[in-house]
Amino acid sequence: MSEPTDHRGQVALITGGGTGIGRATALAFARRGMHVAVNYSRSRDDAEATAADCTAAGGEGWAVQADVSDPSEIDRLVASTVDRFGRLDILVNNAGTTVFVSDYANLDALTGEVWDKILGLNVKSAFFAARAVAPHMKAAGGGAIVNVASISGLRPVGSSMAYNASKAALISVTQSLAVALGPTGVRVNAVAPGHIETRWHAGRDAAAAAARDRTPLGRNGTGDDVAGAIDYLATAPWVTGEVIVVDGGRFLR
Repeated sequence: MSEPTDHRGQVALITGGGTGIGRATALAFARRGMHVAVNYSRSRDDAEATAADCTAAGGEGWAVQADVSDPSEIDRLVASTVDRFGRLDILVNNAGTTVFVSDYANLDALTGEVWDKILGLNVKSAFFAARAVAPHMKAAGGGAIVNVASISGLRPVGSSMAYNASKAALISVTQSLAVALGPTGVRVNAVAPGHIETRWHAGRDAAAAAARDRTPLGRNGTGDDVAGAIDYLATAPWVTGEVIVVDGGRFLR
């Protein structure tokens, strides 16, 4: 079943959707006339502001709380989104976490608890969310899942060894899900951003400057830069299993 070119009235769920890349993506979808479920764990005010801005942009925004590190919470989130809007067409797995251990030789800093936290949110939650939305997308004849990975999943340049491993695993899960769900019309892709100027990096001015100096386009990215790639992957009808690097050329060096 081919996907429509007019996406008005479609429903998108974005985990971690209240700020940064999630917020920019929510607004991009809203400008297409989509309904957008803006998931948050703790940042209620940000999510509600983003939802209101989505409505003002021409779609319909809805802030919904769930801790997506918990599979039961993911199931509740997906069910409540479908209950509210009657369908679910797009999932963006944007929620993520890290622990900054820039000295890769400091192996003791990566405790079992750190590994479990990072892998749980960055990898397992994306799988469980995909599993939860798949039946709804299958029933509708298709859909799109976009996972927010990182260039650190392709090269060891991230905030910690555990973070890098989690994003590499997310890319692998993306490709495996594309194979598993493709016959049902569900496409699964990923974006791999470089250094994006969001509050994730707040106060890390030296790291931002170093990334900028290594970027051929001469600046770090914004949420809108990544949202453009997510919007493309969410609406491109014959693209699946792909990873789009969005880093201003930094990956070339």
